[in-house]
Amino acid sequence: MQKKVLDVVGAAIYDEGSERYLVTMRDREKHRGGLWEFPGGKIEKGESPEEALIREIDEELGCSIEVLKFLEDYTQEYEEFIVRLRTYQCRISAGSPSLKEHEDMRWVTKDEMSALSFPEADIPTVRKLIGGSIIGYER
Repeated sequence: MQKKVLDVVGAAIYDEGSERYLVTMRDREKHRGGLWEFPGGKIEKGESPEEALIREIDEELGCSIEVLKFLEDYTQEYEEFIVRLRTYQCRISAGSPSLKEHEDMRWVTKDEMSALSFPEADIPTVRKLIGGSIIGYER
């Protein structure tokens, strides 16, 4: 049986003033729960990745973002399904993020990010942002 492919987007939301990125903790009841991730979600039919990202961040965090640049396109096969994650660097353009669907959120420096646990699909983006290796991830 062929695995379902989930086409998703993630926002590496950067705050220039503090030089920090926003990361969110996945709900412990969901797949890869308790791990940190870049917020985002599934691309709906007829949406561009950028449109999906703007909608998802509004739904999940209650703020508006500006999509600045493409960062990474990575496909990860999990036991249950395959995830294609496209990640973009973004900035908040209106409002302040608030928890709606996640367990926690933090603004973290690159050094702090390197010590957090992320789902496998997020690792290439984390590596690109921090410019090096990540504690606990050899590949």
